[in-house]
Amino acid sequence: MAKGSGKNYRSAGSGQFVTPAEAKSKPSTTVSETRGGGSTGGTHRSAKTGQFVTDSYAAKHPKTTIKDS
Repeated sequence: MAKGSGKNYRSAGSGQFVTPAEAKSKPSTTVSETRGGGSTGGTHRSAKTGQFVTDSYAAKHPKTTIKDS
């Protein structure tokens, strides 16, 4: 992971952090997170759109959503 870029990248499928290069090669299943951006209270977010989604949507689409903390 590149330090100093201000962003971390996470795979929606595994939840693991990935490199910026991997995030760029798989944009539909990777989300970017601003470092120090604060908590979102455990909500779910779509890797495709970056928008928050409901718990039921996240349950139906586990490979393309992440749970923010």
